[in-house]
Amino acid sequence: MTQLLKQTVESISESIRFDSSLTPPLADMPFGKGAADCLKHFLDTANALGFETHNYENYAGEVIFGTGEPFAVLAHLDVVPAGSGWSRDPFGGEVEDGKIWGRGAMDDKGPAFCALYAMKALKDEGFLPRKTIKLIVGCNEENGWACIEHYKKAAAMPEVGFSPDGGFPVIYAEKGILHVRLHFPVSDAPFTFFEGGESYNMVCDRCEATPRTLGLTRARAMGFEIRRKKLIAHGKSAHASTPELGVNAIEPMLAYFEDKSADVKRVLDCVFRDQYGLKTLADETGSLTLSPDLIKFRRGELQVVCDIRYPATLPLSAVTEKLSQMGVKYETLRHQAPLMQDKNGTLVRELLAAYEAYTSEKAQPVAIGGGTYARALKCGVAFGPEMEGDDPVVHQANEYITLERVEMLLHIYADALKRLTK
Repeated sequence: MTQLLKQTVESISESIRFDSSLTPPLADMPFGKGAADCLKHFLDTANALGFETHNYENYAGEVIFGTGEPFAVLAHLDVVPAGSGWSRDPFGGEVEDGKIWGRGAMDDKGPAFCALYAMKALKDEGFLPRKTIKLIVGCNEENGWACIEHYKKAAAMPEVGFSPDGGFPVIYAEKGILHVRLHFPVSDAPFTFFEGGESYNMVCDRCEATPRTLGLTRARAMGFEIRRKKLIAHGKSAHASTPELGVNAIEPMLAYFEDKSADVKRVLDCVFRDQYGLKTLADETGSLTLSPDLIKFRRGELQVVCDIRYPATLPLSAVTEKLSQMGVKYETLRHQAPLMQDKNGTLVRELLAAYEAYTSEKAQPVAIGGGTYARALKCGVAFGPEMEGDDPVVHQANEYITLERVEMLLHIYADALKRLTK
């Protein structure tokens, strides 16, 4: 293992040990202590490598290299909650079996440090960027982007750059993202408690309900855990942009009650069985995905938070028209317009060249359902770290990044930065 790779692996492992998922704010820590400590660790590491750094009130930080027109590398240090199903400590940062294990290894602490150490490699070889590389790391990417909004007020956001938070070869388009809360009235509810999910962009892997009348035989047949008259359904988490890779625990719980309540059946028909055809919306960037990730029974209604990723060339109205057809109250919690860049532009061409130089693979830019910081840039794309054929680990239990991938990222990001800032 080269010294550069060893240092990178050690820093990633150290960073994973900070639980930087969103917690209540503290004084000067808008996203909680874990996120603030994680940001300090990143900037301290960059300082020790000889880079100029800035901390913007623990919302975001940046590492500076070079002079001239700014060029952005946008990464994030916050993570989604660990969730269940881990066979290792999600915040242990273990290095074993050729992998670094833990929440954030692939999304996005691993790639963030790979970008930092790629900059170190360039500095060590004497390369002088003719642009100012700004490696910007946010602490609220998973929960609303308040970090980016604060950075834009406190500093100057570059117009051009990439985010190491998507996939290879280059992500030229990202679907629109819409998070909505649907309010389904339930009269004579057959349960007194119903709740599931941890994050609005993470497939629900645990749902609980307390039925008014418990049918043990049916509950056991459906595979529920039964604990003191409470039913517990277990699923498998996944990123909400790829709900097909997970198993949503909300669906079987609703199915258990649907023959007892037409109102519950309506929820199933709308958000799982797609009665109103939301998933039929499609274009070159793919089909709409619908992931009901959070559910709560409150004040006589089931409130369901859905993560919707809609095709990049379609207007938001195409989605909201179908939501309105459901005839239930809904509120928009968050919306991000789609991203679409020129496939033949300089940014995409140079990044493809860096990818092809390392892999010897002739590649074409692709579109995804995920949302990255690339949207914060006038001309931005996502570039790595995932590749076709990878195990789906983002937002899932037992997340990891291989040492081989870390080494690959170091080479590709160094080459890409050199090409784009020379």
